[in-house]
Amino acid sequence: MSADDLNTITASTLAHYDASAVEYAERTSDHDVSQNIATLLRHLEGATPFRLLDFGCGPGRDLRTLAATGHTVIGLDGSAAFVKMAHDATGCEVLHQDFLALDLRDASFDGIFANASIQHVPGRELPRVLGQLHAALRPRGVFLASIPHGHDEEGWNGARYSAFHEPATWQRHLVDAGFVELEHYYRPAGKPREEQRWLASAWRKT
Repeated sequence: MSADDLNTITASTLAHYDASAVEYAERTSDHDVSQNIATLLRHLEGATPFRLLDFGCGPGRDLRTLAATGHTVIGLDGSAAFVKMAHDATGCEVLHQDFLALDLRDASFDGIFANASIQHVPGRELPRVLGQLHAALRPRGVFLASIPHGHDEEGWNGARYSAFHEPATWQRHLVDAGFVELEHYYRPAGKPREEQRWLASAWRKT
């Protein structure tokens, strides 16, 4: 995969979200990810308030929920439309950063929440991006990710590019990046296993 391929992936995926931002916000406004938020918060250690990053915050649904807990929460998204919507909806600082061109200070967050976002990172670039997120966490910080799992296939879904990792592949990437697994589970809760297309996992920086 060349640099031009990566630029095309980024440009097309972000253009899709910019163009469909309002529709996306309406369609996902009632999605319940409270289990994932609770898991992140449960594993955080140290003195509060915590400093949290909502990685791929979209229009700000989870950013608002996290901010309501009293912690300092910063959003991050590559879509300019989402950045504006999330800031307007929450008043939180929202960073406009492409996932493949992150600029985060080392050891600046206690927790990173990546719900339905990091699957847009191509597999070739995932080790580098996970390394950057690992570096952005403080010692013993927590990374919570929810991804649509699959069989290590990746490619275009319309105008969006996504990677669908086998659970074992995903775990190997996180371990290689320096994380230790705290727990994982499949979602939505209460569904038959074949209908649980989301893998959520919590990891600690050691």
